Amino acid sequence: MRRLWNLEEFPFHPEKLSHNETLMTIGNGYLATRGSFEEGFTGESVTTMVHGIYDHADGMLVPELVNAPNWLPIKITVDGTPFKLINQNEMNLTPKNGALIGYRRNLNLKTAVLTRETLFRAESGAIVRIVFERFASLADEHILAQRVQIVAVDGSPEIEVEAYIDHSVTNMGAQHWGKIETKHDQNTVSVGATTIQSGYRIGMSSVLLSDHKVEILMDTPHKRAVMRTHFTLPREASTTLYKFSSVYTSRDIGDPVLAAQRKLQEAYKTGYDALLQAHCKEWELYWDSSDVQIEGDESAQFALRFVMYHILICAPRHDDDVSIGAKTLSGFGYKGHVFWDTELFILPPLTLTQPQMARNLLMYRYKRLSGARNKAKASGYQGAMYPWESTDTGEETTPSWGDPQQDGTRIRIWTGDSEQHISTDITYGVLQYWHWSGDDNFLKQYGAEIVLDTAVFWGNRVEDKNSRYELSQQIGPDEYHENIDNSVFTNRMVVWHLEQAFALLGWLKNNAPADYQRLVKQLDLNDDRLAKWIDIIQKMYIPFDEQKQIHIQFPGFFEMEYVPVPHYEPRTASVQAIIGHHRTIQTQVIKQADVVMLMALLGDKLAGRDVLINNWNTYFPRTDHGSSLSPAIHAWVAARLQLGDIAAEMFEHAAEIDLNDNKGNVRDGIHGAASGGLWQALVLGFCGLHLDDNGQPAVDPHLPAHWKSVSFTVYYRGEKRHFTVNNPVVETLNA
Repeated sequence: MRRLWNLEEFPFHPEKLSHNETLMTIGNGYLATRGSFEEGFTGESVTTMVHGIYDHADGMLVPELVNAPNWLPIKITVDGTPFKLINQNEMNLTPKNGALIGYRRNLNLKTAVLTRETLFRAESGAIVRIVFERFASLADEHILAQRVQIVAVDGSPEIEVEAYIDHSVTNMGAQHWGKIETKHDQNTVSVGATTIQSGYRIGMSSVLLSDHKVEILMDTPHKRAVMRTHFTLPREASTTLYKFSSVYTSRDIGDPVLAAQRKLQEAYKTGYDALLQAHCKEWELYWDSSDVQIEGDESAQFALRFVMYHILICAPRHDDDVSIGAKTLSGFGYKGHVFWDTELFILPPLTLTQPQMARNLLMYRYKRLSGARNKAKASGYQGAMYPWESTDTGEETTPSWGDPQQDGTRIRIWTGDSEQHISTDITYGVLQYWHWSGDDNFLKQYGAEIVLDTAVFWGNRVEDKNSRYELSQQIGPDEYHENIDNSVFTNRMVVWHLEQAFALLGWLKNNAPADYQRLVKQLDLNDDRLAKWIDIIQKMYIPFDEQKQIHIQFPGFFEMEYVPVPHYEPRTASVQAIIGHHRTIQTQVIKQADVVMLMALLGDKLAGRDVLINNWNTYFPRTDHGSSLSPAIHAWVAARLQLGDIAAEMFEHAAEIDLNDNKGNVRDGIHGAASGGLWQALVLGFCGLHLDDNGQPAVDPHLPAHWKSVSFTVYYRGEKRHFTVNNPVVETLNA
């Protein structure tokens, strides 16, 4: 059941365990914890990820974001029967192991509070109502809070509660923690651990508060300290317990264990209610600028809040040395690596609604320019060539081979070698942020260096052949076609990139002459280099069919086998999964928006409406949407082309990717790019938000026919601008 601010599970659906764990992730921009249960459940994926903590385990191809110790465990026993969830088909009224006779779970997107209500019958017949509540404080990112309310509904049960920190966690079997130390004093327990390869230290401390005496015992077999309380609860009486936890890492402070212990003391002295109040107040500030109100479509309204919630809980608020992975902080998918997903999909809604957090993400790229320069140099080029997959170091971390297939074979992964457009994608994010924020200091000190040194790379990377400039061995957004020559997306965006570099140099020369001189000297932007940039802009090969008036995705594309993608419906699997990898790469099946992505980024600067429509009619029917990134981009472009029905259909598809698990892999984490893409489809597509010829925000709405209005807020050069766009179609119908 969905309400406008609430994601609800009722009753318990064990078959959706992993799906709902992902959906009900809580976080605060520092860490995030999946919606696992306090008491545990078979097959669960207990995961807490802290930004920036990567490790390269023995036997693994690449480093990954590390699963932190589990702060959730609270085990409750009722008259000797352990409280646990039981599959509905295993239930009866008097089972030996107890019975779950009531369940409801709710994630409040407005407050980021996860609540679970349960009704449990012990073997003795006693019935208790247990309500769990948790949040990761937005007011203080190092504080985690849990509340448990127990009510004796029937009988006077003996209750035992145990709470602890579980340091035995792994990344799906991969062990990353060593030098594990467990400490305890009169009322708190602490864990310290160090990542085996990278040497990051984590400190976590917890306390259990109860009206009844709490003692701390050593669980020797598991090498952990357990906080335990025991009491009798008279019939219809209730009690409330609180568990506070604190987390620090060596990225924050020299002694994270000591810092966690001190913060924990502060937390439980402040108290749960005051912490919750401060947390909710911070979320009010978030939603004040990040909420979008849709009148006339409650499903779309909920979907927008859901995706924005998941962007906000993983966006670093106070740290400009980390970024957001493709699966946010909500699962092991893509090992927490950072892709183009961040700059072209997740960054734009933050640029416009939370510009400080957008700046943080771009600073992550600036601080890793050395890694980009190392990659360019290793490949024989000058300038900065950003890695396709990035972690804490900024070096290329794309694996060369995929996981074994069913037949034992592995597929070669070429993206780390050939998907080079990410350098321009990052430049797009930098300049979009600057145009909207007016943050000249960021541009002068940091952003311009990114834009210009990646331009140096392109000027060195292009190939002078056939009296023009070309790019061989590329992978565009359509990853089904690898190592192709002259990807129209890449070639055209390189032209855009060099044009923007020239414009930026002119701005610097006029507005920041000292920075202009510094960068010209530092990056060796001599006359010969700049003259070549001009030549590339004029002579870059942009594949185009003059007769059909369409951009060609790459030369030879239309000589490949045509597969009627629309005929492969209904389906949940990709066409590639149906016809196989080896056949797909030899067909015209497109994984995701490629030429259409180019249309989204450049709009009418790419071509006139006739060409854009021709492009759409050519490539939309060939697109598999095998990537979660694709539907939202198609909704955005279709809205701009006034293809209302298709835009609405693609928007709905994008909205359901995580909520309905359309790709079948939400267990691995939230699709961060699909989340950011949905916001762009709405605000930039349906509402048509753009900067006009005078550089001012303006709208050009083309709302779905059944929507009445959309209201949203963005920041423009430090000022909040509120927009409400109405649907003239609905107004006419209601007249």
